[in-house]
Amino acid sequence: MSRNKPVVVVGLMGSGKTTVALLLAQALGVPMSDSDPYLRERYGRSAAEIAKEEGAGVLHEREAEHVLSALGENQVITAAASTVERPEVREALKRAFVIWLDATPEVLAQRMKSSDHRPDFDPALMKARRDPYFRQIADLRVDVTSTLPQEAADKALDAM
Repeated sequence: MSRNKPVVVVGLMGSGKTTVALLLAQALGVPMSDSDPYLRERYGRSAAEIAKEEGAGVLHEREAEHVLSALGENQVITAAASTVERPEVREALKRAFVIWLDATPEVLAQRMKSSDHRPDFDPALMKARRDPYFRQIADLRVDVTSTLPQEAADKALDAM
């Protein structure tokens, strides 16, 4: 583990958090905790379904709950982008090695089309809103606009 800390992968939808986190967990020989399976297991619905049926506020509470509970163990964690807006999550992330996967809004929009489990959010708007928080918490920023997931994971492993 990153010097006995959890590793947290953050970024907007479509940045490749799950893929990179999986590669990191395999390389480090630790478990991975991903927000999408957490939501399905705990609440029986995808992020998109929760957002549609209960609202974005409820979805974001549950995504923050995932990160805060997962930080108690040395593992690789994917953190939904909404979580960085919460001061208590940003404070808790100080105990982790945080990797920010960044990309252009155009690339994120294209990647978001590949899955129906994602809520319908505008990447450009979310980027403008959340980038300051990502900058504040990230130990490492990796531009994944044209970087392959294995290259992003290798950069993170080198930085750790």
